[in-house]
Amino acid sequence: MNKLLIYLFASMFIIPAALDYDSFDMADSSALDLCHMQNETFEGGEHLNYILYYNWNFIWLSAGEVDFYINETPSFYEIKAYGKTYPSYEWFFTVRDTFHTYIDKETLLPIYFERAVHEGNFDFYSKIEFDQEAQSAVCYKGKTKKDAKRTDLQLESCMHDVLSVLYSVRNMKVDRLDEGSNFPVEVCLDSETFPLQVTYMGEESKKIRNKGVQNTLHFSPETIPGEVFEEGSRIHIWASNDQNKVPLLIESPVSVGSIKAVIQNYNGLKYPFQLDP
Repeated sequence: MNKLLIYLFASMFIIPAALDYDSFDMADSSALDLCHMQNETFEGGEHLNYILYYNWNFIWLSAGEVDFYINETPSFYEIKAYGKTYPSYEWFFTVRDTFHTYIDKETLLPIYFERAVHEGNFDFYSKIEFDQEAQSAVCYKGKTKKDAKRTDLQLESCMHDVLSVLYSVRNMKVDRLDEGSNFPVEVCLDSETFPLQVTYMGEESKKIRNKGVQNTLHFSPETIPGEVFEEGSRIHIWASNDQNKVPLLIESPVSVGSIKAVIQNYNGLKYPFQLDP
């Protein structure tokens, strides 16, 4: 369970970093020029709050929450995310996770990423310093910040972290994507890069818990097989089909059940937005 929140929220936000445009079926490859993405969907002051539901013996339990915050400076967007379990759930498993990134306002590419994880008896720290122009990264990881060890990575192209990827994907030109299109994705996490495949499922009317039926965009990324996800499993993400493109619902199978992340509260959005039951 020690990478549950990381993979759940990373997989919903992963997008292509280095694309071979001849290798996938797309209506317009310029829709995914993710090395030079322009921001048209969010601004400083945005706050998104999600409730995590865990399915245990056919019962859905509200297990915790994740919050995303944006602070805007003249050159960067500073983005922070906090994940935690509720006290009533912590007899089973405790989560206190922090994610922090700085992304360039001109390209939406990350310059700096840091996370500190406490999940059950597992503690972990990692930091990535990106040099996008040199296509390299300096990574540190360890049980704590004090004992983190350095690894130098050479990257094939521009690269995202698990937070920057969220805010780039919200700026994809989905009106240029064909329903059923598949495209490769890659993200840097813990001194490694992970190639996956995402399928764009198209527009869909989807019922969101306590929010009624909403007009959404449906994406389905592959997962990373291992301790959390089984081979061949996929995550399903539904985002608002509007100018904000806010993720509304994530459904994920895991090795010991299944999880849903459902939007609960939001404020500071760039465009008018209202979800009514």
